[in-house]
Amino acid sequence: MNELTITVTGWAASDAKLFVGQGDLALTSFRLASTPRYFDREKSAWVDGVTEWFTVRTFRSAAITVEKSIKKGMPVVVTGRLRTSTWEAKDGPRVDHIIDATAVGPDCTRGLVNAFSRAVGDASMTTADVSAAAGAIEASHEGASGDGSADDAVDASAFETEPPDVDEDELAATDAEDAPQPAY
Repeated sequence: MNELTITVTGWAASDAKLFVGQGDLALTSFRLASTPRYFDREKSAWVDGVTEWFTVRTFRSAAITVEKSIKKGMPVVVTGRLRTSTWEAKDGPRVDHIIDATAVGPDCTRGLVNAFSRAVGDASMTTADVSAAAGAIEASHEGASGDGSADDAVDASAFETEPPDVDEDELAATDAEDAPQPAY
């Protein structure tokens, strides 16, 4: 098949959120911001390029481990198949870049990972994980999780059509702090 595979490094712009789709398919989704930096010799300073925004999706057992691992503000590396989704906003058509991830992890060039727990399919899930996932699946079929929260039955397709609110200034400031310094 002619699929475009891409690897992106950047910052998680949202916490990973777990959704349950048709046929009890677990899906986790989070936003990823990637801003290239280059050294401008005329200004003698590092300059930010245009920030590219991606929606990263993982499925099945990977959805559960990614949901527990990726938090807003983390530096991450994502590899997967690139897709696009076009949708209508109030001010005209928009295009989302979607990565169906085959690998997601922390970017260890920007910080330390304190702990790692191996995931071996669903066997690595605890009883609590399985119970929570089963409860979410059951709630999605019933239309409520039983706790009365407003986001009880979430349609995963809705996440793709409306990007979440993200504080771009906060991400840019974090990126600037970790920028490499020029070597003279």
